[in-house]
Amino acid sequence: MKPLYIQDVTLRDGMHAIRHQYGKEKLQEIAIALDQAKVDAIEIAHGDGLAGGSFNYGFGAHTDWDWLEGIKDKLTHAKLTTLILPGIATIHDLKKARELGVESVRVATHCTEADISAQHIQAAKEMGMDVGGFLMMSHMNEPKKLAKQAKIMESYGADCVYVTDSAGALLMDGVVDRIKAFKDVLNEETEIGIHCHHNLSLGVANTIVAMQHGANRLDASLAGMGAGAGNAPLEVLIACLNKMGVKQNSDLFQLMDIADDIIRPLQTRPVRVDRETLSLGYAGVYSSFLLHAEKAAKKYGLDTRAILAELGKRTMVGGQEDMIVDVALDMKNNASN
Repeated sequence: MKPLYIQDVTLRDGMHAIRHQYGKEKLQEIAIALDQAKVDAIEIAHGDGLAGGSFNYGFGAHTDWDWLEGIKDKLTHAKLTTLILPGIATIHDLKKARELGVESVRVATHCTEADISAQHIQAAKEMGMDVGGFLMMSHMNEPKKLAKQAKIMESYGADCVYVTDSAGALLMDGVVDRIKAFKDVLNEETEIGIHCHHNLSLGVANTIVAMQHGANRLDASLAGMGAGAGNAPLEVLIACLNKMGVKQNSDLFQLMDIADDIIRPLQTRPVRVDRETLSLGYAGVYSSFLLHAEKAAKKYGLDTRAILAELGKRTMVGGQEDMIVDVALDMKNNASN
């Protein structure tokens, strides 16, 4: 078993929960607190990765460069990391992040599109970065086929490949089957990561079963801060690992304090499992669709759950946020006919 590596995503995936509106000073405060609590990596970017700020995904309160500037010099333990989606950000953006001190990057693609990650993974390796492949919406690809996608990312130079449950739709057996499939095909030195959303209340459980079957890079966020019902809550995950006697570096009480005293007051919409976020996991819909679907439902007089169910039927994936309004309009027209 490789040493556990706890990666916090409060300052990247957590962006979705507040429409990418972290102030620079608040972000820096949270990053320093996480570092003092000894998480192993802190991911910072727009919720949709570097250069994600746009009309389609939502503009941030600051640019990625403003958020990243000066953070590296304040970290004493954690690696400064970021995330990039081919087709949104460029290698030029990645170079800029590297110049600002980013040491590690996850290159994220849909679970069937690993082949579009080649240039970004290879460029990151040439810059001397630690590189993870991030296979989003992993529930939409069966285990053996998903493992083939992981192998493609490994062939490009990825140091680690993640099972990424972007919809919070996987049950525990589904996680185990995917981790086992990864273990069957990946080289011994390639690490395996797990990134779980909490829409079915299984974020922590799925993370733990993934670890028990070979994943050593575990994603989580303070108070679950993230898209939909959020990510596996970091403080809960660490409490469970401590009770299991699993060695890791993070300080539980410090994380509890940051979660309750700093993060929860920022949540304009509570990050929790409720009828709308549960519907994301139930329908297998990308977690960051939540706020877009709620806005469309309010505008057109529809039930958010019905929109999410329709998005699931149409197998919508990340990057199709602009289609949510079209789906809502279709539903409204069909109801009036």
